[in-house]
Amino acid sequence: MPTRPASRIGQFAVPAAIIGIIMMMVIPLPAMILDLLLVANLSGAVVILLTAMSVKRPLDFSIFPSLLLVATMARLSLNVSSTRLVLLDGFAGKVIESFGHFVIGGSVIVGLVIFLILVVIQFVVITNGAGRVAEVGARFTLDAMPGKQMAIDADLSSGLITEDQARTRRREVSAEADFYGAMDGASKFVKGDAIAGIIITIINLFGGFIVGVMQNGLSLGESIETYSLLTVGDGLVSQIPALLISVASGLIVTRAASDADLGSDVVSQFGNQDRALRIAAISVASMAIIPGLPKIPFILIAGALWIAATRSKGRNETEVLELAAGEAAAAAPVSKDTPEAIASDMRVDPIELEIAYGLMDLVDAARGGDLLDRVRSLRRKVAMDLGLVIPPVRTRDNIDLPGNAYVIRVHGVPVAQGEAPAGMVLVLGERPAGLPGQSTIDPVFGMEATWVPAEMATQAEAAGATVVDRGSVITAHLAEVVRANAARLLSRQDVKLLVDGVRSSDPIVAEELTGAGLTLAEVQTVLQALLDEQVPIRDLVRILEVLSERARTTRDPVALTEAVRTAIGPAIAASHMHENRLPVVTLDPMLEHGLVDAIRPTESGPILAADPETTERVMSSITQAVRDVEQTGRRPVLVCSAGLRSPLRRLLRTVDPDLAVMSYAELDRTVQVDAIGVIDLSPTALAQTAG
Repeated sequence: MPTRPASRIGQFAVPAAIIGIIMMMVIPLPAMILDLLLVANLSGAVVILLTAMSVKRPLDFSIFPSLLLVATMARLSLNVSSTRLVLLDGFAGKVIESFGHFVIGGSVIVGLVIFLILVVIQFVVITNGAGRVAEVGARFTLDAMPGKQMAIDADLSSGLITEDQARTRRREVSAEADFYGAMDGASKFVKGDAIAGIIITIINLFGGFIVGVMQNGLSLGESIETYSLLTVGDGLVSQIPALLISVASGLIVTRAASDADLGSDVVSQFGNQDRALRIAAISVASMAIIPGLPKIPFILIAGALWIAATRSKGRNETEVLELAAGEAAAAAPVSKDTPEAIASDMRVDPIELEIAYGLMDLVDAARGGDLLDRVRSLRRKVAMDLGLVIPPVRTRDNIDLPGNAYVIRVHGVPVAQGEAPAGMVLVLGERPAGLPGQSTIDPVFGMEATWVPAEMATQAEAAGATVVDRGSVITAHLAEVVRANAARLLSRQDVKLLVDGVRSSDPIVAEELTGAGLTLAEVQTVLQALLDEQVPIRDLVRILEVLSERARTTRDPVALTEAVRTAIGPAIAASHMHENRLPVVTLDPMLEHGLVDAIRPTESGPILAADPETTERVMSSITQAVRDVEQTGRRPVLVCSAGLRSPLRRLLRTVDPDLAVMSYAELDRTVQVDAIGVIDLSPTALAQTAG
């Protein structure tokens, strides 16, 4: 809910009023001031009751529990002040005197009976019922919090709401739980107020008898007439506002969220029951036939019910016709057989994370689950690393999965899956001795790992093992899938948003791109080719500058991609450096020359058309060389000529998709190269390759 700026009146007047309420218990008040405060107390109770009836949902009156405490203290303070005046002066103002003489007709017995009836209504009926409703409401609200939080997180992950909307909804869910919890406790104030009213009245009665007879020398009858009437009047003056606030309390805790106030809902919902009103009118009219009962009241009430039923029927028929017309107008787009509806049902999310019921604790914030927060943070990290804003990750539960399993889908196709057993942590590498566990394979790095009980995580870390919690395992696996499928996740709409961002920051670059005649589809092809080799596209301004310049001479996607790679070569090399040096494996010049001669153009780009035996030997030699270098703790880069880079990368993708292949043109003088290997073949194989 939006917050209003703090009011200076509220900042000073409300605390001053609360302090004044406390001071009234010890400072005597003149009868005139007491009259004013009693009227203010009654008026405040009326305002609270009307406000409770006017709000559309309980949270619109969230201050009510605190207000209930303040109102209770105000009534008790007024009781103390009035008791002091009654016992000292035998007069407590015109308000109490009027209630003692006019309202109850000057009869102490009648006054006591009415006072006790009001107390019973407030204490036994309204307060107990409201307290029970508040208790149940608080319990159900707390039980429903995890489900509501999950629904909010799911809507946020699917992109249905924004971060601000999700934050507002979470705040409302928390405020609702706090409100019902506070109302459960605040209802005890009203109950205590009713008990205190009874005790104070009894004390005043006996105190008045003693003061009148023993101190003032009045007879028993005079004492009863003077003090008892004032005591009963005082009790009625305090109990009527208490009854009004008790009713307001019951209305608040029983009020369901609605688009209208209580009065409008009552008229609307009873107005929809024209048949019930008509039957009630006939039943009431029939009771007038019973001998001895007055006929006029029954006939008047029956006539009023019949008129209400007639008006309700006419209004309902009009609403039905309007509703039917609206449904008829909307029938076509709502029909599930329309192409639009079918297309909507067929649409799949770009990326989805399905989890089994055994992993629900990871997304339940009430149980400390933060998986959804980690997934949202992953989007930002990928954007910072690759320059790609991936679409929201749709997280949903799947009861068909095994208990601790999860599945990652890209465009509806399962691309990865794994398990995260409850109460376990993943220990990477060799399991420390003495730790029980279940052997597995790490889904990200493909290395041996073990699921061990979570309570042994500290012991595993002390033994030097790397320990990863379940949420981190799933998040890391999802990040790896996103990086591996970044090219597939880059849609045409994403490219448009990226280009529009450049247009707002560097309009000249965007104008040149438009002038070069490049379409979004061609830009998307180049960006996807870069992402396919894990090349970040964060430097989008420079990428578009190169595309605008190169597109004047060629529109070939491979040539455009190689031109971009050459321009951002230092950034590509920086991502593969080890200790500020680039470990490089090169090809023997004769072998490279032979492979260049084996390049053949195709519709999908150039390929290596060497014979299968030579191709196999080249791939094996490169793979073995890379593996040997990796034994030293470094991941090398294969460097070749610019014309050979693209077809050689396409060839090696099948055996080592993570191997980076760069051209000499991408290495400028700022890159410190560490040449650690040369791929060479026998002269026979080289001759076959050249042939």
